[in-house]
Amino acid sequence: SIMLEEIQAEYKVTLIDIGKGDQFKDDFKKISPFNKIPVLKNLQTGQSYFESGAILIYLAELSGKFYNSKERLEINQWLMAQMGYVGPMLGQHHQFHHFNPGKSKFGEERYFKISKRIYKELDERLSKSKYLSGDNYTIADIGTFPWIARHGWHDIGLKNYKGLTRWY
Repeated sequence: SIMLEEIQAEYKVTLIDIGKGDQFKDDFKKISPFNKIPVLKNLQTGQSYFESGAILIYLAELSGKFYNSKERLEINQWLMAQMGYVGPMLGQHHQFHHFNPGKSKFGEERYFKISKRIYKELDERLSKSKYLSGDNYTIADIGTFPWIARHGWHDIGLKNYKGLTRWY
């Protein structure tokens, strides 16, 4: 939704109630093989796109914004880091620390430690670089922002990370 707003695209939101299991219905599985949100459907072509990173790349290429061939490799690296590391690990931290505290000391400690390391690593990058992939705001920033926007859930202390705080 951030990217759709950034490129000023017209779009329609269809709510999927994951609490009721809507993501496991046959019609949804046809457009999202892993039963995950978000999914984007181009209403003009009927084509569907699943997985946040792929959707961001598609929208960036379609709009010609926040992604360019000169910086593509750097952008892809930081976007894939979010997809394979930042998002999944902070997501696990959310599960153990925010949603289910007290159920697994091992899980809480493990993902808290990893989350602190992610903050440190992002801070190191953003202390040397204006944005994640360099001097320009890109889909790497758009993909990572929602995870850092939950900093209050992480109990790590965003203010302790000057580069990350500036970027946020």
